[in-house]
Amino acid sequence: MTARRAPLDGLRVVESSILGPAAVTTHLADLGAEVIKVEPPSGDYVRGMAWPIVDGVALMHWHLNRGKRSVVLDLRTVEGADAFRALAAKADVVVEAMRPGGLARRGLGYADLSAVNPRLVFATVSGFGETGPLRDLPSHGIAFDSWSGVVAPSVDENGHAYIPDHTSIGIHAGPLFGAFGILAAVLRARATGEGSRLEVAQSDAAAAFDWLRIEGYRAYERPEDEVTGNPADGGRRRAPGTGGMAEGVRYQMYATADGHVLLMASEDAFWHNFCAASGRMDLYREGGARIADHAVGDTKLRDALTVLFRSRTTAAWVRLGAAHEVPIAPVNTPRTIVDDPQFAARMPWMPAERMGTDLMPSPVRFPDEQIPQPTRAPELGGDTERVLREVAGYSDEQIRAVVAGRPAARP
Repeated sequence: MTARRAPLDGLRVVESSILGPAAVTTHLADLGAEVIKVEPPSGDYVRGMAWPIVDGVALMHWHLNRGKRSVVLDLRTVEGADAFRALAAKADVVVEAMRPGGLARRGLGYADLSAVNPRLVFATVSGFGETGPLRDLPSHGIAFDSWSGVVAPSVDENGHAYIPDHTSIGIHAGPLFGAFGILAAVLRARATGEGSRLEVAQSDAAAAFDWLRIEGYRAYERPEDEVTGNPADGGRRRAPGTGGMAEGVRYQMYATADGHVLLMASEDAFWHNFCAASGRMDLYREGGARIADHAVGDTKLRDALTVLFRSRTTAAWVRLGAAHEVPIAPVNTPRTIVDDPQFAARMPWMPAERMGTDLMPSPVRFPDEQIPQPTRAPELGGDTERVLREVAGYSDEQIRAVVAGRPAARP
C-alpha cells in the first residue's frame, strides 16, 4: 500500500455539537478532514452521558469525537463569538449538531457567517428538524426510532412497557446523510464559489432508512389488482420488509449444532446448489419459481431443514456456502461478532492504548492506500490556543482575551 494524502485532507470543519449528532463530522475526520469541535466552558456533556464509562470518560465521547480538536469558546461573550467567526472565516464547513438556531441566537447563523465567508457550507443536524409540529420537542436518539416506527415497545411479565434491545437508526443515519450532504455542498462551493445551508433531521433519516416497509404499506393501500405480493406466493400480500419473512422456509434462520445460520436460497439456482452440496437432493423439486421462492408455509420442508442444519456447526455450514455458491450467513450478536473471522479481517480494532478504548475503524476502505488513523478524542479545550493561533491567526494577546472572557470550566 502507498502512503498518500487522506481523501479529505484540506477540508476544514468547525463544529458546534452536543451528544450523538457529532457523528456527522466523525465520518469526515476518519477520512482526514480537520474538525475543530467548539465547546462551551462546561464542555459537551457527552463525556459523561452514556455507559460504558472508560477511565472516567464515556465510550460515546471516545468514539464520536476521535480525530477532532477541542476549542473552548464562550459564545455568550463578544470575544468568544468573534473567535468563532474568525474560525468560520477560514473553514469550508460549519456544523450545528444540536437544536436548530442555537448559533443564530448568538449572531453566528448562516447569514452572519456567510457574510465573512461566502463559500461557507452551513449544516444543521438535529432531532426533528427545523419545521413541523415537533421541531421544538426536546429528544434523545431512541425518540427518532420510536417516532419512525423502527422500534416498538416490549412488555414484561408485569405488563410494563419497556424499550427493547435494538440498533438505533436515527442517531446513526442522520449523521450519515448529513456527511453526504456536506460533501455534495462543498463540491458545489468549490466549483462555484457559492456556499449553502443544509439541514438533516435524525427522525427523517430513521424513516428514510425504513423506506421499504413504509413505502410498502403505502403501496398496499392501492387496490389488490394493482399491487400484489410475490408471484411465487401466488400473489398473496405479505407484510413489507422482513415482517413478511416469518413463514419463509428457504429464506430463514435455522439452529445449527452450536449457533444459528441464515439460509437465503430463494433463487432456484441457489436452492439447487444447497440441496446438492448438503446431500439432500430429495428436497429439491422441479418447477418452482426461478426467483423469490421462499417456500412459504411449507412446514414439512421446514421441519426437514431444521433437523438438517442441527447436524453441522455454523462454521461448517458457512464453509459449505462459500464452496458451493450457496448464500448462508452466520448469525452473530454484538458480543460474538468480534470473534468472527470476517470481522477480524475487515474491522481491526483501533487499540485502547492509542484511542482511549478499543474502537472500530471506519468501514470506508481505500484498498491501495494507507489512510492515517484518527487521533484519540480530545480533552476539553486542549487545542484552544493552538487552533486560535494557527487557524484564526490570533496573537497571544487576543488568545488571552478569549480565555479570560470565559468562566471557569466545571470540574
